[in-house]
Amino acid sequence: MTEGQAHDGRSGADIVDSIGKGQTLLADRGYDSDGRRDRLAARGAVANIHLMPARKRCSAFDFDLYKQRNQVERFFSKLKHFRAVATRYDKRDDNFIASIQLASLRICLRTYEPVS
Repeated sequence: MTEGQAHDGRSGADIVDSIGKGQTLLADRGYDSDGRRDRLAARGAVANIHLMPARKRCSAFDFDLYKQRNQVERFFSKLKHFRAVATRYDKRDDNFIASIQLASLRICLRTYEPVS
């Protein structure tokens, strides 16, 4: 977990280091760089990152796989409807993660509610 004001790029290196052989990184254009792609390839992983429009060296890109990333983005959007998560009301990491888990559980239970 990083501070609320920290840029995603700081934790991007940690994300790449946690991906192992045979895994795929699904990321948006903000994570598109030759260095990041080379580091993933050296680890035996695949990068499925949407290309920057001005990119000269084009890499393979699976648009159907990238569409699945949308489900994760939508889930984060639903999480942000919970005030304790959106404002990070709890300052301790363990309490904040518990808030995320409770909100996630409520979202999942809402999905499986019977409609009568």
